[in-house]
Amino acid sequence: MKTIDDFNFEGKKALIRVDFNVPLDGEFNVTDTSRIDAAKPTILKVLEDGGSAVLMSHLGRPKGKANPDMSLSHIVDKVSDIIGVQVKFAEDSVGAKADEAVAGLQSGEVLLLENLRFHAEEEAGDESFAEALSKHGDIYVNDAFGTAHRAHASTTIVAKFFPENKCFGYLLAKEIKAIDKVMETGEKPVTAILGGAKVSSKITIIENILDKVDNLIIGGGMTYTFVKAKGGKVGDSICEDDKMELALDILKKAEAKNVKVYLPVDVLAANDFDNNAETQFVDVDKIPDGWQGLDAGPKTLEIFKQVILASKTILWNGPVGVFEMENFAKGTIALGNYIDEATKGGAFSLVGGGDSVAAVKQFGFEDKVSYVSTGGGAMLESLEGKTLPGIAAILG
Repeated sequence: MKTIDDFNFEGKKALIRVDFNVPLDGEFNVTDTSRIDAAKPTILKVLEDGGSAVLMSHLGRPKGKANPDMSLSHIVDKVSDIIGVQVKFAEDSVGAKADEAVAGLQSGEVLLLENLRFHAEEEAGDESFAEALSKHGDIYVNDAFGTAHRAHASTTIVAKFFPENKCFGYLLAKEIKAIDKVMETGEKPVTAILGGAKVSSKITIIENILDKVDNLIIGGGMTYTFVKAKGGKVGDSICEDDKMELALDILKKAEAKNVKVYLPVDVLAANDFDNNAETQFVDVDKIPDGWQGLDAGPKTLEIFKQVILASKTILWNGPVGVFEMENFAKGTIALGNYIDEATKGGAFSLVGGGDSVAAVKQFGFEDKVSYVSTGGGAMLESLEGKTLPGIAAILG
C-alpha cells in the first residue's frame, strides 16, 4: 500500500483529492472544520518536502451546474487559517482558468480548485474530465475517504493517469488501517455495537461481520424488530414488520457462528416522540400500547458495560437511543463512557457512521476513542466487505 511517505514532493505538484464537503451556515461560515483539520497533515507533508499542493473537492450537490452558494471560494480563508498558508483559488477545476492558476503555482504554495461537481462529468466518472484534472499534478494523492466509495472522476478515474505516481494521504491510510484492525487483525474479543433505527440499513454489515466478531450488541430502533420477531410486545416502537424473519435468521446465523448477541432487556419508554413526554422504564418485550422505546434502560446498560469492558477491539456504529433529545441521550452517553474506559484499558475502538460520529462529537468523546472515521457511506460499505473504488484505484 503506497502512502504519501513513499514519495518526496520536492519540486513536484501534488494533486490531492480532499473531502472539504463541510457544513456552512447562512453567512457561509464553516460550522465544523474537522474534515479540513483531517487533511492538514497530508498537505503539510507536501509543502515541507518542497512541493506545491493542488486541492480538489466537491461541496454539496450542485447537480452538475455552477451554483455560487456551493462555491469552494467560501472556505478559502478557513482552509488558509487551518493550514497556516494563504491558499490560492482557481475559479474552475478544469479549463483555462484552472490551467493558468496551476501553471503559476510555486513550491510551498497551495491552490484550491473550484467545486468539482459544477461539472456533471465528475459524478459520471468521465475519463476526459479525469484526464484534464490529471494535468494539474505530478503525483496523485487520494486523501478523501468520505468519497472513496464513489467511482467519480476525481476519486477513481484520475488514478489511471498516474500509473506509478499515486498514493494514499495520511487520512485515507489511517482509515484503511483502522477498519482492517477491526475486520482482520483485531485482538479478541472483538465487539461490534450496532445501533440506529432500521435493521434493513445494517443487514449487509451484520452478515459480513458475523465471521469477524465475538460479540454483537444491538441497540437503538432496530432492537424492536428483533424483540417483536421473538414474540415480545413493543407497543408503538419503531419496527420493520417485514424484516422480522430476517432478524430471526440473523440470530440463528450468529448462534451457529458462536457469536454472542446482546439485545436490550429494558428500555426507557415514552408516551410520545417528544423530549418532554412522560417516561417509564419497562422490560423491552412488555412495552405498553401507546408507548415507544426511545433509550436503553439501566439493566441493559449494565450488561453492555460488562461486554465492552471485557473487549479488546470495539466497533461502534449507531446510537442506542434518540440522543438528539436530551432525555433520551443517557444510554448513548453511557456507552461512550464504557468505550472510553475500555480504550484507556488498552482496547482499540473505532467509531464510524454518521449518527454515532455525531454523538461522539456532541458529547465530547472524540479524543477518548482510538479512531473516529470521517467517511459515513464509505465506512459502511467497508464494513459490508465491499472494495471501495477509490481505494482499489490506488492499489491497482
